[in-house]
Amino acid sequence: MPQRRILSLWFPRLAAERCLRDRRGMPPGPFAVTGDVRNAQVLVSLSVEAEAAGLTLGQPVRDAHAMCPGLETRLQNKGLDRAFLAVLRRWAGKFSPWVSEEAPDGLVIDLTGCAHLFGGEVALMEVVEADCADLGLTVRSGIADTVGAAWALARFSGAGKGGDRSGDDIAQEARATRSRAAKRRHWERGGPPPGTQTPPNRSARIAATGQTRTALAPLPIAALRLEEETVLTLNRLGLRQIADLAGQPRAALARRFGRHLVRRLDQALGVEPEPVNPARAPDHFAVRLTLPEPVGLSDDILAALDRLLPPLSEKLGHAGRGIRRVRMECHRSDHTMETVEAGLARPSAEPDRIRPLLAMKVEEIDAGFGIDMIRLKAVVTEPVHSHQHRGHAEAASDGASRLSGSDEMADLLGRIGGRIGLEAITRLHPADSHIPEKTSKLMAAAWSDPVVAWPRPRGPRPLELWRPELVTADEVSHLPATFRWRGRLFETHTGLGPERISPEWWLDDPDWRTGVRDYWRVTTRTGERLWLYYAHGGTLSPGWFCHGSFC
Repeated sequence: MPQRRILSLWFPRLAAERCLRDRRGMPPGPFAVTGDVRNAQVLVSLSVEAEAAGLTLGQPVRDAHAMCPGLETRLQNKGLDRAFLAVLRRWAGKFSPWVSEEAPDGLVIDLTGCAHLFGGEVALMEVVEADCADLGLTVRSGIADTVGAAWALARFSGAGKGGDRSGDDIAQEARATRSRAAKRRHWERGGPPPGTQTPPNRSARIAATGQTRTALAPLPIAALRLEEETVLTLNRLGLRQIADLAGQPRAALARRFGRHLVRRLDQALGVEPEPVNPARAPDHFAVRLTLPEPVGLSDDILAALDRLLPPLSEKLGHAGRGIRRVRMECHRSDHTMETVEAGLARPSAEPDRIRPLLAMKVEEIDAGFGIDMIRLKAVVTEPVHSHQHRGHAEAASDGASRLSGSDEMADLLGRIGGRIGLEAITRLHPADSHIPEKTSKLMAAAWSDPVVAWPRPRGPRPLELWRPELVTADEVSHLPATFRWRGRLFETHTGLGPERISPEWWLDDPDWRTGVRDYWRVTTRTGERLWLYYAHGGTLSPGWFCHGSFC
């Protein structure tokens, strides 16, 4: 079995150079990406020009603009940075199928048995650097027997510009000396002067097979992927290089600094295994049909749909998935495309349930000069599970199964949703509250099941509820004989109550600032059946209000 070999790629300017890719063709200048660190705006990624101007990572934005008035900045977008790193992961698949992301700015590649395809490890590094140069990216790479060692070599080995992290790195110095060290330019601390390019020393970033301990020995403690506080404490104790740490008793290190320090050291040296977990390829379900001659009739499109749905259903069935949203792309002979989409109320892979929804959309397709290729893609899928058939007695007694498990209801929702949108079809669900206006919540019918058994309220509830409206009546707790509401005078015929409801004291609801309510079911002499309540007063004055109607 060949010796395991790991390639670590580090993109030190990933965020800045991703933004600069959108500005190609514009004159170069200092550029930086800013982000929030401990509620302060600081520089989180720098371009080559910004670093040459003396700017540093973690520097406040205000100080950076004072040092470099021509600095251009942009806010950090972590979502786009993660998406760009995922694109780079797919690019790195050309070197090995085992590629893993190391957020926020690195990749790990298992090169075992692959380097000879590119002429060796040095030649493979040259290909990586050439590809990244074409992409406008700065990259640092390291190859070793373990993930930890390759990570350390990529970030702390060699003397390339912007990549030298030897023991003189400011991150290794005590806090008391950082303010003085930050004022010195990197070329004053032994680095290359601005504007000069140091040829990369690729051999220094490749640890020969079996020579991991020798390659890591001169590197600083920070190369072990430790927390900053741990690194500073070790430095104060005189342990600055990995060679100093490797000779210490393991038990004493674990007692003083925890198991994490010993674990990171063992992972880097290969004592403890650290696998490379490649990202799983996203599920992709699509089929297409290329036509010998362009077509433009609805019947031809439906015939093509009948040929595409069975193989798509077979793919979904093997994966145990069902379609929630499907898209049909009609590519026209003039290199344009028409698309239609349909959504299902319940995930399904059955062609008979998908076809009627797409057939409703066929009339919306403009064939133009003819359609020569049709593609069917499952845009959104969900897992589907098999249902065991039961006896007639159990099925008849299970009312919830008859309603929520009805395929006919799901088909009906899908057809209506195809015209007005699935989000427009809603149903009520019970809510966990004793407040009358909060006893139900509105939910989309396509993503919820109907409720068969509603919890019984303490008393009858009106058919129509509205926000409490002021009623003019005597401020007494018992039911008045007459009251005025909406500009009309009413006489009380009968009244049932009171039903006392207290507010949710843990919430500040403006409608309940009048305190405890006593509800009455009132029938007037003219036939109105109203739901009145007397508010005993809280932060507002007491009084009578009308909350709903029973008819």
